[in-house]
Amino acid sequence: MQEVKVKDKVIDLCNKISQVKRGSKGEITPSDPEYKLLECVVTDEMAEAALCLEFREPQSAEEIAPRWGRSVEETEQILHNCGDVGAAMFREMDGVNKYWLELWVPGHMEMVVNHKENSKKFPQIGMAFDGYGRKKAPLAAGNFPVGTGPMRTIPIESAIDGETRRASYEEISRYLNAATSFSVSDCSCRTAREIMGEGCGHLKEDMCIQLDYAADYYIQSGRGREITREEAFEIVKKAEDNGLMHNIPNVEGPGHTHAICNCCGCGCFAVRNANMWRNPDFIKSNYQAKVDMDKCVACGECVENCPTNALTLGQKICGDTLKPKKQQDLPYNTEWGPEHWNVDYRTNRAVVAETGTSPCKAECPAHLGIQGYLKLASQGKYTEALQLIKEENPFPAVCGRVCPRKCESACTRGDVDDPIAIDEVKKFIAQKDLDAETRFIPKKKHDYGKKIAIVGAGPAGLSCAYYLAIDGYEVTVFEREKALGGMLTLGIPSYRLEKDVVNAEIDILREMGVAFKTGVEVGKDVTLDDLRKEGYEAFYLAIGAQFGRNIGIEGEDAEGVMTGVDFLRKVNLGEEMTLSGRTIVIGGGNVAIDVARTAARTGASSVDMYCLESLEEMPALEEEIEEAREEEIGIENSWGPKRIITENGRVTGVEFKKCISVFDENGRFSPAYDENETKVVEADHVLISVGQAMDWGSLIKGSKINLNPNQTIKADELTFQTDEPDVFAGGDALIGPSFAIDAIAMGKEGAISIHRYVHPGQSLVFGRIKRDYISFDKKNLSLSGYDRVPREKTEHVDGSKSKTTFKDLRGTFTEEQVQKETERCLGCGATVVDEFMCVGCGLCTTKCKFDAIKLVRVRDEAGVEFKDLKKTVIKYALKRKVKITLAKPWKKLKKAVSM
Repeated sequence: MQEVKVKDKVIDLCNKISQVKRGSKGEITPSDPEYKLLECVVTDEMAEAALCLEFREPQSAEEIAPRWGRSVEETEQILHNCGDVGAAMFREMDGVNKYWLELWVPGHMEMVVNHKENSKKFPQIGMAFDGYGRKKAPLAAGNFPVGTGPMRTIPIESAIDGETRRASYEEISRYLNAATSFSVSDCSCRTAREIMGEGCGHLKEDMCIQLDYAADYYIQSGRGREITREEAFEIVKKAEDNGLMHNIPNVEGPGHTHAICNCCGCGCFAVRNANMWRNPDFIKSNYQAKVDMDKCVACGECVENCPTNALTLGQKICGDTLKPKKQQDLPYNTEWGPEHWNVDYRTNRAVVAETGTSPCKAECPAHLGIQGYLKLASQGKYTEALQLIKEENPFPAVCGRVCPRKCESACTRGDVDDPIAIDEVKKFIAQKDLDAETRFIPKKKHDYGKKIAIVGAGPAGLSCAYYLAIDGYEVTVFEREKALGGMLTLGIPSYRLEKDVVNAEIDILREMGVAFKTGVEVGKDVTLDDLRKEGYEAFYLAIGAQFGRNIGIEGEDAEGVMTGVDFLRKVNLGEEMTLSGRTIVIGGGNVAIDVARTAARTGASSVDMYCLESLEEMPALEEEIEEAREEEIGIENSWGPKRIITENGRVTGVEFKKCISVFDENGRFSPAYDENETKVVEADHVLISVGQAMDWGSLIKGSKINLNPNQTIKADELTFQTDEPDVFAGGDALIGPSFAIDAIAMGKEGAISIHRYVHPGQSLVFGRIKRDYISFDKKNLSLSGYDRVPREKTEHVDGSKSKTTFKDLRGTFTEEQVQKETERCLGCGATVVDEFMCVGCGLCTTKCKFDAIKLVRVRDEAGVEFKDLKKTVIKYALKRKVKITLAKPWKKLKKAVSM
């Protein structure tokens, strides 16, 4: 391999920008990121010219030429080349371009990275920017006083509107109103992340605003486009709406800056100082988040948007456990080495405090902000409540009718008397929207426009389509059946979920621009390759488990025998399905209950269910069992089918054997029978409801996609990406038969993955919130002071009436009932602030609908000019060193005592 020649003049230029001399401590060498940044774009001749420039002292080519010994014209051309690649900054002044040198950061690093063509051509540019931060950040930890870092957090202005002590240098509007020229460019940090394939899903385009001389340079050099002041304000507002914070270059003294960066905690190199090296003082504002525990409802919006993971969900009902764990060691009083860093901060983000949080939030598969929408409903803010619900669940009208209500099973109120009727409140909120003249349609956040195909119009596919549509993707849903909704439409009887409710929810997706193609079987009518040729860039497979399983016993193929799932589909599609005589349903789950109750409505003279499990072990929900019994459905527990008896090819009965246990000693499904105890039951129809299966058809034929032994699709458990990189999966096709809310949650995660996949350089995992919410330990509960208040209920529907119709006769809460029921909520959870990690950006305040979190001014630290920064840092670092030295004996003593 040919040895790469070191560019000595480029080394000299790097040292000049670094303000160090060759041969001295800290000199730049060919292995340093500063050299690697410039080496690929700066020639020795360009470096010679740039060496004639000074730090922030603009000079023209006419002034430089005599010192360099070249003509003015040649000097102008070479200096312009330096400015073009980012090795010098320039601006037209008095009719000529004047050139100067800047800092590395903020300065040349960003300038070089923001040259779009060079960044694509030379990946080492992005790696050098990353490397520079990794080189400098550990040295900075604990040595910069708050407010003096080269980048500084500026609070979102609405977060400090009520603060009378705020300073003008803390206001975004002050900088924008004072500037006279503006440009917007790609974010250099996200560009570097993208180059390295480590993007976090926050995209780089039109993100950072330059002001005055920086704007002039960015416009002249083609790095940015010129914008108006009004456009700058709009960009700032859009960034805040999309969960981004603000940082500014902080080396020009209080009240002065040349840029406003709209940053995320998972991509920004400045914020990385707080997150990775746990040195938040380096970028802190003068503010800190404070939570009003009485107002906080643990919705989690602030937690999931906090850029430094300073917020987590805790609880306020198990004693004094809300206080964050005290930080024993801090950068300014401890030697701060790797043992204190969080190098995996982009993948190990916590959403819940060690104490746990409200059980309703933790146990809901989609982790809805349940306390939040209960509170909003109690205030009569039904549209706001719906909006909060739809942050995680686009189909509350559906789930309000068919959800398994895991939140209610875990509800702390149930330890006092009865759980909150969470689902009934949600159903009421959703019904208000269904009945409204103008329904809620979420605002589109972006306009990405890329084509995405969803295969399957069930809850997972529809959920994925919903969240992709919010981001402005061009989404088409392909459905094999003529009807949309998947198992919501074809597998759930109308007396539980009327089809106009499902269609009303789907109508919102149409309003959002989602296209639907029914009667199209992907794999047969059109292949994935065909769709790729049509420009579809990613696929989400959510075909559901729409086919029933047989048991594998004698007589299953007889006339009068079919799977329960097939039976429900035929009924829901309006096919003639009249049962006469005695009907046996084999199975004990919720679907089996649906099958039995539907059979009773289609002419069966009697319906009896037989299942392996005892009554206590039945997988069906308790209320479903009760409703079936009220409709005179017989339930025979602990019986398993031995064979189906036939005569002339038609079913006449079923022989059952006694089941003595369903699970083995390890809890695995392993039925054991008493072969000597059997019975024969006469039957005219047998409906088998013991499970569901996927029918992949030709969908994945010829692809790299693999299936598990149970025919579910193999995919990454976090990202849902299959072995075919552009294909993702979710719902029953991924995890097997489950509930709609599980599929809905997977649909949103699928949308997150697809968004990242279709944009170059984005990681599917970095910066992704895993949402590992856990409930608090109820052993420490003290509930003796709470009054017992009865749970509100809808009017009971008599089984003798309900079994005569497919209409859903169940009522909805009245507004008065909603008010009474929401008052029963104990308000278990609350947000916890880690004061050390909070940088005072104010983003949390923009996400809170309850005025429960505010910024409070806790210090009055202004930035310093660069010329004064060195002595400020040295003075502070010396004090820190003394503090660490004095603390060592005490730490040793404390350690010895604790042993």
